[in-house]
Amino acid sequence: MFLDESPIGIFDSGVGGLSVLREIRTQLPTESILYLADQGHVPYGSRKLKEVQIFSEEITRFLLGRGAKLIVVACNTASAAALQHLRQTFPMTVFVGMEPAVKPAAESTHTGIVGVLATPATFQGKLYASVVERFANGVTILQDTCPGLVTQIEKGGLDSHTTREILERALHPMLEKGIDTVVLGCTHYPFVIPMIRQITGPDVRVIDPAPAVARQTIRLLDTAGLRNKDSSSGGMKFFTSGNEEQFNTQLTRLLGVTGKSRQIKWVKNKIV
Repeated sequence: MFLDESPIGIFDSGVGGLSVLREIRTQLPTESILYLADQGHVPYGSRKLKEVQIFSEEITRFLLGRGAKLIVVACNTASAAALQHLRQTFPMTVFVGMEPAVKPAAESTHTGIVGVLATPATFQGKLYASVVERFANGVTILQDTCPGLVTQIEKGGLDSHTTREILERALHPMLEKGIDTVVLGCTHYPFVIPMIRQITGPDVRVIDPAPAVARQTIRLLDTAGLRNKDSSSGGMKFFTSGNEEQFNTQLTRLLGVTGKSRQIKWVKNKIV
C-alpha cells in the first residue's frame, strides 16, 4: 500500500528526464523523488522497441521495490515503446508518460507549419502517430531525428559547435518552410532550448513538455489521494547505470544540485 509520503519514481535513458524532474520539483516541492538514469544503455532512441520494453519493465520493478507510489516515464522513446506494456504489466501502478506536444502546437500555430524534434523510435511509435492523427488535421508537420544530439547532451555539450551544427541541420530547412512552432519530442532537448532560440529567433515558439507532465502528475496524485501533505521539502535520490562521477557533474550543471548518485549494474537484463 502506498503512502502519501512515498516517493515519485522517475526514469530516463540518461539525463534528459532531469528536465522533467526539474519541473516536477518546481510544482511539487514537498514530494520525495527517486530518479534512475539508465546511462549504460543510452541512447534508447536507436534501440529496438522490445529492448526498451525490457529495460523499462526492470527499471519500474526497481523503483517500485523502493516504494515509488507513481512512475513518471520521463523518456519519449520509452513512452512510445513501453508505456502500454508497463500499464498492462503493473495494473495497480499509476504511470505518467511523455506525449509529443503536437496538440498545443497545432492549436497555436499561425502559419500551419510545425516542426517536431524527436528520436527515430518516437516517430515510429503508435503513440506519436495517434497524436498526429487526432490533433494535427490541416497542419503540416516537419520532422527531424537530430542524430547525435542526445549523445552531445549526455556529454555535457550544451553549447558546443557540434550541438549547434546538429540543430542547424534540423531547424534551417524547417525555418525555410515557415515553421512558427517547434515541439521538443525528447526530454534531453529542453537543455538546449537557449541554442534552439538563438537559431530560430524570437518569433518561433518552442514547446517544452515538462510543465504539462508535472501538471498531469499533480492531477493523478490528487485523484489517488497520494499528494504529500507534509510542508517540508522532499528529498531526492539518484541512480545511474553509467559513470557516477560524470552523472554527479551533470546533476550540478543541469539542476544546480550537489548530489551523490548510486551506481546500479545490469546483469542479464536485471538490475543488481
